[in-house]
Amino acid sequence: MILTIFLFLIGFVFLIKGADLLVDGASSIARKMGISTLVIGLTIVSFGTSAPELIVSILASIQGKADIAIGNVLGSNIANILLILGVSASIKPIFVKRSTIWKEIPFSLLAIVVLALMANDNIIDGANYSSISRIDGLVLLAFLIIFLYYVFGISKVDKNSSDFIQLPSHSSLRSILYIIIGLAGLAIGGRWIVNGAIAIATGLGINEGVVALTIVAGGTSLPELATSVVAARKGNVDIVVGNAIGSNILNIFLVLAISAVITPLPFSISLIFDVSVVIFITLLLFMFTFIGNNQNILKRWQGILFVCLYVMYIISLLIRA
Repeated sequence: MILTIFLFLIGFVFLIKGADLLVDGASSIARKMGISTLVIGLTIVSFGTSAPELIVSILASIQGKADIAIGNVLGSNIANILLILGVSASIKPIFVKRSTIWKEIPFSLLAIVVLALMANDNIIDGANYSSISRIDGLVLLAFLIIFLYYVFGISKVDKNSSDFIQLPSHSSLRSILYIIIGLAGLAIGGRWIVNGAIAIATGLGINEGVVALTIVAGGTSLPELATSVVAARKGNVDIVVGNAIGSNILNIFLVLAISAVITPLPFSISLIFDVSVVIFITLLLFMFTFIGNNQNILKRWQGILFVCLYVMYIISLLIRA
C-alpha cells in the first residue's frame, strides 16, 4: 500500500513533466515545419495542457473505472474555475475579454449541459441505468470540431492572442527524444495515478469517484494552476480566464469524448451533484463579469469567494465519502 501511494504521488511528476516534454518536442518540430506560432499555440499547447486529464481518463476507461474517468474531468473543471481563477483573481483582478464572456463561457456552459443531458438516461428516457455511450462520445467530438473552427476563426481576428507563447527551438533529434520521453512519462504516470486512486479508495473504503474529484483532479490541474499564478503575478491576467475555460471545454469535448468512444462510461447518480456544481459555477462566473462599476473584471473579492466555495466543495466530498 505504501509503495502504491508513493508511485501515485510520483505519477503526477511523470504525468506533468511528460506533458511538458511532449509539448516542447512537438512545438519545436512544428516550428521547423513552418507552422505559425498562433496555430501551434491553439493546437499543440492547448491540447498539451489537457494531456494529463486525457491520459488518466483514458486509462481509467480502459480499466472499467468510469467514476475515475468522469470524476477526473468534473473535478478538473471545478478546480479550473473555483481554484485556478479564484487564486489568480485573489492575487490580481482579472480582465475578461468580451469574446470570452459572450462566446467561450457560454460554450463551456453548453458543454456541461450537453453532458448532463447525455449522462442522465434514467431521468430523461426512464432507462434502468445511465451512461455516456460511444455515440455520445462521437457527438461530443463533433462539438469539439465546432469549437476548433470557432477558435481558428477568432485567431485570424486577434493576432495578439498567442503573444505570450514562447516556443522552444531544439534539434530534430532532441525534439523526437522529448516526444518519446514525454509519451512514456504520460503513460507511466497515468497508470500509477489510476492504480493509486483505486488502491486509496479501496484502502479507505470510499468511492473511487471522490478520490478522482479531489486528489486526482487537483493533481492533473497543477500545470494550469502554476501557469495561471505566474501569469497573474506578472500581470498577464488576460490569458488566465481563456486558458481555464478552454481547458474546461476540452475536458468534456476531448477527454471525456475519447474515453467514452474507447469504452462506454456508466454514470453514477452521485455524480449528478458534481455536474450541477459545474453548471452553477460557470453561470456564476458569467454573472460576475457584469457586477459592479468595472464590468468585464473578475474582482479580488470574487476570487476569494471562489476559493471559499472550493474549500466548501471539498468538505462536502469528504462528508459524502
